[in-house]
Amino acid sequence: MKRRNFIALVGGAAAWPLAARAQQPVMPVVGFINLGVADASANRVAAFRKGLSEAGYAEGQNVIVEYHWLEGHYERLPALMTDLIQRRVAVIATPGSTEASLAAKNATTTIPIVFGVAEDPVALGIVVSLARPGGNATGINSFSVEIDAKRLGLMHELLPNATRFAVLVNPANATPAESTSKALKEAARALGLDALFFNASTPAEIDAAFVAFGRERADALFLGGDAFFFSRAVQFATLAVRDRIPASYATREMVEAGLLMSYGTSFPDMFRQVGIYTGSILKGAKPADLPVLQSTKFEFVLNLQTARSLNLDIPPMLLARADGVIE
Repeated sequence: MKRRNFIALVGGAAAWPLAARAQQPVMPVVGFINLGVADASANRVAAFRKGLSEAGYAEGQNVIVEYHWLEGHYERLPALMTDLIQRRVAVIATPGSTEASLAAKNATTTIPIVFGVAEDPVALGIVVSLARPGGNATGINSFSVEIDAKRLGLMHELLPNATRFAVLVNPANATPAESTSKALKEAARALGLDALFFNASTPAEIDAAFVAFGRERADALFLGGDAFFFSRAVQFATLAVRDRIPASYATREMVEAGLLMSYGTSFPDMFRQVGIYTGSILKGAKPADLPVLQSTKFEFVLNLQTARSLNLDIPPMLLARADGVIE
């Protein structure tokens, strides 16, 4: 073989795989945003991936998911949104975060958004209607804030002698914090209870809040729904056990960590639905045509071990109503 022909053959062989790779379609990128931490949300991420799979998408095969865990730093949202929009990601997914959903909606009117919010998305201004969202956003309403009054009522049944309830919210998570505070003021008044309101946005402020609960002689603790609070489950459980204060949250994971009770929607189910809608949009569906879903699965969970440590007798009728019991 002549040297010139040999060089041409080798050069062509080397260039062929490069050309083949260049012709492969570029995978769409999903910007996934959560205000918590990755370690605390493994089951929720698994549920999101399951939803993507049900819609025909698998990470690394036909979609790339960028996970952004802000660890309670709500101030990072504007810069993150700017970056995602400048890079023109295919979808922005914000399951479990009202503030991230609002930040996304305020930042873009073109990139599709799939949200998971705790309040009415019409009242928040994210969509124009539940049946026909009408813009670039759709998702699911988890009703976390709407059912705060019911959770307080369950706590009252469980703790009939408790009259002073500490309510802890994260002021950095402004919209849910305000909604929870308003709902709890009204619910406490209706039940004849005293609601004492406290703020915390960092681990140190959580520690300080528990000191304040003792100083104010709170009988029980109501934790407002918040991704950062969720990520601090071990800290909350440790402090609640130390101070012997009955505490509740919106999701069962906190009860599994050691809190007394929870009542709220199934967050893994909500993350799965966000995954399904994200996949549908990647296939070509328009957010404007995908109706906003509303959570239908709610759980009342009790930790009997914690109840025993607090010398609490759970009424049999209340125990029978529990969807889950931690022994």
